[in-house]
Amino acid sequence: MDEARLSAREQRVLAEIEEQLDRDEPLARHLRTMRRGPRLRLPSRSGDHHRLPALGALTLTLLVLAVATEAPLLIWLFAASWVLTLVALLSLVIRWSRRRATTSHRTE
Repeated sequence: MDEARLSAREQRVLAEIEEQLDRDEPLARHLRTMRRGPRLRLPSRSGDHHRLPALGALTLTLLVLAVATEAPLLIWLFAASWVLTLVALLSLVIRWSRRRATTSHRTE
């Protein structure tokens, strides 16, 4: 396969661009670490998965009470606990899938 050659002018322009990019410290640090972008940092406490059933039970209880009484406060409390339950469940699934992905890469 033929290799494309740069003219002297193009090489000069490329060198100037590289020099300007080297002066940008945040960019240089980002390129050195080769990260794809900001990552979502999830809490890594090991006991988080034990709280999920209690949070689920609380959410279910609030749902039943909110439906039975139609009280706005209970409805809002249910909505808040439902969101927290979903976030906790999602973080648990993400951690599980990351662990599974790293173990499958190690076994290959």
